[in-house]
Amino acid sequence: MDVALALPAELTHRQASGVLGLLLQGLRADEASHWVIDAGALRVFDSAALAVLLECRREALAIHKTLSIKDLPPALAGMAALYGVDSLLPAHASGV
Repeated sequence: MDVALALPAELTHRQASGVLGLLLQGLRADEASHWVIDAGALRVFDSAALAVLLECRREALAIHKTLSIKDLPPALAGMAALYGVDSLLPAHASGV
């Protein structure tokens, strides 16, 4: 069974610490082996959003879980590609 947590509509440097804390708390509290972050609501973001997602990935790997991202906004996907980290944020397959 997958764990699904949603990002807020805004994730900039200002919100990053709080959002990261909530996401990591959810990840650590659940026994599921796969974790899905739903980014569909995300509308306002900066590079801190990538930092949050990458830290979630790092934590997931550290506790032997997998991670995928659902509905990553195209502009954020482009930013990830620009920074060369897009392969570290796998897209969640529809219907999974």
